Amino acid sequence: MLARLLSAASALLLGACSVIGVRSGTEEPRFEVLERRGEVEIRRYAPRLAAATTVAAPSEDAARSEGFRRLAGYIFGGNHGRTKIAMTAPVAQASERIAMTVPVGQEAAGEAGWTIRFFMPASLTREALPEPADARVAIVEVPGATMAVLRYTGVPSAAAARAQRAALLAALRDGPWQPAGAMEDWFYDPPWTLPPLRRNEAAVPVTPR
Repeated sequence: MLARLLSAASALLLGACSVIGVRSGTEEPRFEVLERRGEVEIRRYAPRLAAATTVAAPSEDAARSEGFRRLAGYIFGGNHGRTKIAMTAPVAQASERIAMTVPVGQEAAGEAGWTIRFFMPASLTREALPEPADARVAIVEVPGATMAVLRYTGVPSAAAARAQRAALLAALRDGPWQPAGAMEDWFYDPPWTLPPLRRNEAAVPVTPR
């Protein structure tokens, strides 16, 4: 009885923390901060594994919702090992429409999509990760990269994310770092987190000028 009460209390506490923006116990990919330029951080990330899916959808928000469902299915047991995998943060979404490619999607003439990724816990190797049951989900290695990152709060609607991506590019325009790849949006909190306490980030790979 005591164990059940403690478990219930823990679940309630974690739920309350997520509402007020505290991500208790949620693993994030490791990175090194190389430099801070105003509100922009230049971070170095090591290679990491992710579950990824590409979604053809009429909007970024719809793609994010569908991609989240597919990937959540994978980590909550929708895999050939019926294994549950710990949730990590952030959820990453490619912020530009990109041509759909194999293995994370399918080619479709005239169509485009958004790639959504869940990063896998650092303790798990590719061999240790179960195969997805959904053929639209793939395990991919995200190469190490130097990223420029701009953090912001609030509800990350498509319009808000677009504005923050533009602000990040503007902040980089006259500095020593230049964009070197596709932009991404990173989301750290569940939708019910209070908007002023939500953590969102616009990110882009960079190289020195």
